[in-house]
Amino acid sequence: MTEISMTVNGKSVTGSVEGNTLLSAFLREDLRLTGTHIGCDTSQCGACVVHVNGEAVKSCTMFAAEADGANVGTIEGQSNGDGSLNVIQQAFQDHHGLQCGFCTPGMVMSASALLKDNPQPTETEVREYLEGNICRCTGYHNIVKAIMAASGQDVSAIAAE
Repeated sequence: MTEISMTVNGKSVTGSVEGNTLLSAFLREDLRLTGTHIGCDTSQCGACVVHVNGEAVKSCTMFAAEADGANVGTIEGQSNGDGSLNVIQQAFQDHHGLQCGFCTPGMVMSASALLKDNPQPTETEVREYLEGNICRCTGYHNIVKAIMAASGQDVSAIAAE
């Protein structure tokens, strides 16, 4: 067992993990942060996206020990300080970017990383950025619309599909 420490959503945490414990498992099983979803265990779906030191990472491809000393952000840490939805989460709600909700945490975390690096992406840039995230309900159109709305862009001209 290896002792690890990290900051998760602004709180210091420690734990003992086996060498092959994935970050996704540590977050879900040890820390009970179940918003990080496991969809494929092969890094294909993006449901497990978290931020590690400010970068979007598929947590099913990273060992927990690799995050030792890191600053980790999960979907549980995305809301505003008062518990209300942040601008991205609110846009997903307003523009029906969540259907079954399974992919939503990974999509929100990916959207957050995209908008940090590209505050006003084009529709094409959003779609390209989300290539590593799968929505099985085919809600991509509304997800893209929500992300663009969260960036402050007028999405009224984007037709519903």
